[in-house]
Amino acid sequence: MVNWATLLEDQAMKLKDKPFLYLVYQDRTISYAEMDLNANRIANYLLRIGAKPADGIATLMNNSPQFLDIFFGIQKIGMYVNTVNTSLRGDQLVYTIDNSDTKYLVVDYDLIEIYQTVKSRLSKVEWVFVNTLEAPDGVKIPEGMIDLKDAYAADLSITKPDVKFDENNILMLMYTSGTTGLPKGVVMRYNKNIVDKLKMLAPILLKPDSVYYTALQLFHGNALYVTTTTSLIMGCTVALSKRFSASRFWEEIVKSGATVFNTIGAIIPILMKQPESPYERNHKVEKVMSAGCPAILWQPFENRFGVKIWEAYAAIDGSGFIANFGDGPKGSIGKPLNSIIKLVNVHGDEVLTGETGELLFKVDRNKKSTVEYYKNPNASVEKTRGEWEYTGDLVYQDEQGYIYFVGRSTDSMRRRGENVSAYDVEQAILKHPSVLEAAVYAVPSEMTEDEIMASVKLVEGEKLSGREIFDFLQDKLAKFAIPRYIRIIDDFPRTETFRIKKGELKSIGVTQDTYDAEA
Repeated sequence: MVNWATLLEDQAMKLKDKPFLYLVYQDRTISYAEMDLNANRIANYLLRIGAKPADGIATLMNNSPQFLDIFFGIQKIGMYVNTVNTSLRGDQLVYTIDNSDTKYLVVDYDLIEIYQTVKSRLSKVEWVFVNTLEAPDGVKIPEGMIDLKDAYAADLSITKPDVKFDENNILMLMYTSGTTGLPKGVVMRYNKNIVDKLKMLAPILLKPDSVYYTALQLFHGNALYVTTTTSLIMGCTVALSKRFSASRFWEEIVKSGATVFNTIGAIIPILMKQPESPYERNHKVEKVMSAGCPAILWQPFENRFGVKIWEAYAAIDGSGFIANFGDGPKGSIGKPLNSIIKLVNVHGDEVLTGETGELLFKVDRNKKSTVEYYKNPNASVEKTRGEWEYTGDLVYQDEQGYIYFVGRSTDSMRRRGENVSAYDVEQAILKHPSVLEAAVYAVPSEMTEDEIMASVKLVEGEKLSGREIFDFLQDKLAKFAIPRYIRIIDDFPRTETFRIKKGELKSIGVTQDTYDAEA
């Protein structure tokens, strides 16, 4: 069965010196052939130190070609990779690495201190490699760790190793974001991966001469699947940024010659509230692949930057795919592709057209579960019940069959006998021109049910009080949906994929500087 490594081998043979990666932050390219040879180096090096099929390696790494060398390389010898979210700290970081049973760990040189804070709690990790290939001169590696440069030594074979392994081996563990609890490891196996599915999507998104830019992190499905895999399938070039920068975004787009880029909902308002840039209309971008574009910003974003937004819905722990390829109403995530869906209320009854319900995808009745969580069979069973996969996402469908995202079921609050969507309240707050980002969540009430709290980040240089936001919302939301508590903050706790960690905000709760509408 095809996997990423076999796909890379085929493309390297055909495309040879064509650029696969353009590293925007270094202004250099890596060809398809070079990428494949580096993957062989990693595979041969791991074999040399004793690694074998079914062994696991964790990557505590940000964007770099070495991340992809490891990702492709382990597939040459039947190992699995755990792509660790680099924003994790403490218990969540320990859990994500320890739960994965990985013997090997690769950590970027500038993340060593983070690893060392939990080192004593990672008893299963036997080998630690430090990626110094992009480090400044003079970086020292702590005793007991190994420089990843050793894997690129001249005496290592660049020939694909001849290793046979079980196609049922785990290929990758990608853990859920853990914004509301401990992450769950989503299992992908060699004989059950998504490359073939993405082969259907790639020709819709890209052409062989496309340049696909991403500033999102490779340890997450958006950058690794939507950008890197579809580009590999089509034989085009990935323009890889080290990380997202609002001030440099359009300059990097122009510099890379990007024709398409991907984004998530949190980035859209950040870009919209940046000052005008000479680069923002001087680009070659034809379309933007978005996940969660705020409906109120869809048309303004297209008008300001001269692009077309295509919206899509998918999850790393889900089998369904919904897309709006510019042929549906703005604000809609589109219609299902090759999927049967239904929307249900909390009692499991189907809702009417226009009513909000949890999104379910129909699955093969012969499958016990469409999703496998590592060492968590209860969660796997809970995900798929009968013939339906439960997403935990709330949506509604219009009369034409187009679907609109409302929010996570865990983001639903109940106040004064009414259900309130955090997403709807956040969108209302974002209408204020001085607001950059907003997060809405439930906090304990003196009575029963929930009180609603909003944490708000302002546009740089703007001043706004909680009372002014409260007054602003009076004619935009039902009275029961207007937050009682409003706190202005400098920044949010967030993951590397820009998801706001609402769990941390809830634990902070109501502070002395929080506006209380009932005080």
